[in-house]
Parts: sequence; C-alpha cells; structure tokens
Amino acid sequence: MAISKKVLDELLKDYKVPEDLTGKKGIFCELKKRLLERVLNAELTEHLGYEKNAQKPLTSNDNARNGYTRKKIQTKDDKIKLDIPRDRTREFEPQLIKKHQRRFDGFDDKIMS
Repeated sequence: MAISKKVLDELLKDYKVPEDLTGKKGIFCELKKRLLERVLNAELTEHLGYEKNAQKPLTSNDNARNGYTRKKIQTKDDKIKLDIPRDRTREFEPQLIKKHQRRFDGFDDKIMS
C-alpha cells in the first residue's frame, strides 16, 4: 500500500529537526502507537462481529466493548503506552500483542524495511 504525498506532507508539516521524526515524541513513535491501537481495535471488532458504535446483532451474545486497559510495550528503541481494548466477558485474545506480552521486538525493523 502506497502512502500518498498529501499524507506525508501533513505528517511532516511541523518537521524542523531529526528529533521531530525519530525522537521520543516524534512522528515515528506516534505513528507506531496509532497503528498498533488501530489494529487492536480492528481485532476486537472482528471478535465481537460488529463495528464500534453499531447496533449489536440480534444473534450476538452479551459480550460488548468495555473500555481500554493501559499497557506499556517495549520496542527496540522506546516504550510505547498503548490503550488495549477489552470486552466484558474477557474472552478477547489480541493477536498482535498478546495478553501479558511486554516486548514487541522487530516492529521497527519491519517498518523501516
């Protein structure tokens, strides 16, 4: 999937020094956080069988979204605070970052390549 020039321009509009890109509060760190949280939310949507804020299907059980749990994940270069979605019955098992997982090695290398 290609990222459009418009999206890149928007991401880099406030760029002044390399730390704006790679620093602890840089674009890479924020992008990693947002990508991971987006995937985790998509996994919960798949698990529940309906989109967030949508009406539950009549065939659905009593399970539903139940907020988030804050979790710190150590990547190769930094720690990221993620909001991990959870469900009421605690049946949801995230695949990207599993329960009790604290390290997420190799993500930075995969993104850079």
